Amino acid sequence: MTTPRRVTIRDVARKAGVSVATVSRVLGGDYPVLAATRNKVMRAVRELDYVPNAHARALSAARPGAIAIVVNTIAVPYYALIAQGVEDQAAQEGRLSLICTTGGDNGRELSIVQLLREQRAEAVILVGSVIVDEEYRKRMSEYAHALAAAGSRLVLCGRPPLGEGVPALVVGFDNTGGAHAVTAHLLSAGHRRILYLGVRPGHTTSDTRVAGYRSALAEYGVPADPALQIEAEFDRDAGYTAMTRRLAEGPPDFTAVFAGNDLVAAGAIQALHEHGLRVPDDLSIVGYDDVPPAQDLHLTTVHLPHDELGRAAVRLALGRLTTSPTTLGTHIVVRDSVRPLGPR
Repeated sequence: MTTPRRVTIRDVARKAGVSVATVSRVLGGDYPVLAATRNKVMRAVRELDYVPNAHARALSAARPGAIAIVVNTIAVPYYALIAQGVEDQAAQEGRLSLICTTGGDNGRELSIVQLLREQRAEAVILVGSVIVDEEYRKRMSEYAHALAAAGSRLVLCGRPPLGEGVPALVVGFDNTGGAHAVTAHLLSAGHRRILYLGVRPGHTTSDTRVAGYRSALAEYGVPADPALQIEAEFDRDAGYTAMTRRLAEGPPDFTAVFAGNDLVAAGAIQALHEHGLRVPDDLSIVGYDDVPPAQDLHLTTVHLPHDELGRAAVRLALGRLTTSPTTLGTHIVVRDSVRPLGPR
């Protein structure tokens, strides 16, 4: 038995005796069309039982009034929670929101921004860490100017500005300050050998967290040991693998771990448990972001204002906020993953 062929917009145009563009205008409802023409098109739609392509309609919806958010993935709580803030504020402002994912590919991100410019999105919000090289900065600056010329706004959320004179708005959080504070929390508990797990050279989020970690060590007069700064991607599997490898080298030469985010911490805790080490009795650990599974793990971590980041990005784009860059605060959430060693 053969599968019936899907009816296309071309079939509708042919039956109605009009162009594909005319059918698109009628179905889009945002372009003046003669009543007789509209009736012919809608009759053809009914007779052919035509169902518009949802993806194409979503893209065509990216006209003025749509707020687009571009993230690495929506499978990670950090991005999903910010995206929810964007969606909630956009709905409150009477705007449609679109979510686009890049998989962490800079080239794909640039292509998405170009597409959204062509589709006349009212604002494009880019979220999260990125490797900012000269080629990326040059092309994204060009797109920022092109978006501005088309009456749109580019908003950088949780990433650094593109440079003076580039029409891009910026909203972020005190990433370095949060890392400094949670490292100081470990230091004040008597820890001096603190492993930083989650170095990602060149990535803006990782670089600024490492900077906060190092500044806290310096404040307490503790040398920053390169052997205690371990590379790992910001996901659970990477945290597990990196910690497993470190423990395979011999007994821990550290008393505490600062994981680059809560997912890295979750993976590291699993590896510690598999090696018979208890948290916090044998080793202390802290994370960053305050997303699931931090609460279930009783993990001390840095809380990020995810919802407010998304909302502020929309308000900036629509002119409701006038301060750019806007920096939101972070704070430590103390749970049960740190054991005091006493004063040193």
